[in-house]
Amino acid sequence: MVLPPPTPDRLSEPFWAGLAERRVVLQECPDCGRRRFPRLPSCPYCATEGGIDVEVPGTGVVYSFVRVHRPLTPSTADEVPYCIATVDLDGGGRVFGRVEPPGAVEIGLAVAPRFTDHDGWTELRFVPAP
Repeated sequence: MVLPPPTPDRLSEPFWAGLAERRVVLQECPDCGRRRFPRLPSCPYCATEGGIDVEVPGTGVVYSFVRVHRPLTPSTADEVPYCIATVDLDGGGRVFGRVEPPGAVEIGLAVAPRFTDHDGWTELRFVPAP
């Protein structure tokens, strides 16, 4: 299956550019220091405008997940089963991504980033941490 590429905008461009370079880049509030994803014009925690880009290791722990066993369309039939997880990143921030292999996923699983290249873009996925 060919996944559709993302459409980066002014706020999301640093995240997608970082993935292309094998880096996880999040936004951090210059006042309260909390990290956030997706990027926003101001901090949802303290309302400070703006944010700074910080590179994070991309390691974390599975907070929740959904394991998909039925394809949504015929074109995704070869993708199932797969697992999408909410990952609490070490140092702060929460992101979503596919975890492989899907059968290994459980709440509390320590994960590490895996960068998956597609035609013209890179996806952040996760694997169990060594």
